[in-house]
Amino acid sequence: MTSNSSLPYVTDQPALESLCQTLRQSSRLALDTEFVGEDTFVPRLELIQVATATTAAVIDFPSRISSRIRSKMIPKPFFDTQIASAMVGYGAQVAYANLVQRLHGKKLAKAHTFTNWSARPLSEDQIAYALEDVEYLLPIHTHLLDRLKTLGRSEWVSEEFARLETAVGEKSREPQERYQRIRGWDTLKPKGAAVLRELAAWREAEARRRNVPRGRVMRDEVLIQLARHPPKSVNDLRGLRGVHSSEVDRQGAQLLAAITAALALPPSAWPEVPSERKPDPESTGIVELLQAVLKARAAEEGIAPTMLATSSDLQTLVETKQNRTALTVPILHGWRRQLAGDLLLQVLDGAITVSVNRTSGALQMTPGRSSSAAT
Repeated sequence: MTSNSSLPYVTDQPALESLCQTLRQSSRLALDTEFVGEDTFVPRLELIQVATATTAAVIDFPSRISSRIRSKMIPKPFFDTQIASAMVGYGAQVAYANLVQRLHGKKLAKAHTFTNWSARPLSEDQIAYALEDVEYLLPIHTHLLDRLKTLGRSEWVSEEFARLETAVGEKSREPQERYQRIRGWDTLKPKGAAVLRELAAWREAEARRRNVPRGRVMRDEVLIQLARHPPKSVNDLRGLRGVHSSEVDRQGAQLLAAITAALALPPSAWPEVPSERKPDPESTGIVELLQAVLKARAAEEGIAPTMLATSSDLQTLVETKQNRTALTVPILHGWRRQLAGDLLLQVLDGAITVSVNRTSGALQMTPGRSSSAAT
């Protein structure tokens, strides 16, 4: 521990080794982190907060012990309190401070919510604030486990954590798929999307090499502009709004090479671009009906509706059902299908009548084959 703080603040190797020996004696470990990422490609890890039932500490990652902390392993088994909270009815994206206040009646301080965790030395107030982020995690974990067991959702949350672990592993598919995260990519023609794919991959590599945010190399809207109207020369690049002359001097040749390579690809190598067709009014109305049914089902089961499906998921469900194509949306798999997916399919098939109760104003669903009506 540090000599200039009365709080458990680890900044050297002996203190880290001593802490690890203590942590090994516990079957559970609460973990939180503080990153700073405004000025770098990869957010910088600044603090690691850990806690057991008897110990809590803040580890200073940038100190000389950081070279000893290396791992690309996902901790197993892990438990995400935010996901579990949404599953037991505490709302989607519920904040840790709100959970603490709701379950323990303790209002956490907000003085350091926007603190610069990269500044050194950290004050005792900052260290104490960081410690609070893990102080209540284990009691919250115990409470959520009990709630999940009572509701019969322990297997559901395990399934969701497995999905999360898979999603983390799939990040290795980048940077070739990064272009699909750029707003407006699906408005391009397939050939333009091929150009954008190469430009996004170039920007990804360049931002990583310089360790700067992607937008500092080139903004998304500029990449879309280049993909829609590919320049043919360095002079063409200089005339484009949003392209800095210094960037053209430094990387103009590489940019043109990426564009040229994309334009040379055969049509079979172009990305598939979603249809620009807007949902027809009838389809939109069906989606809105499904949204209402989903919200009613979620309220009935005490779970955040966004945990079940998004508006986009429901639109895809309607379109694939109408086109008789494979139904692959998450709502039709695992616990989501069990909770609400089959109900939505019955609504689409006309096997469930959706109506409004005049007395309560609530939706009610009954077996039958008729359109929605008031009762």
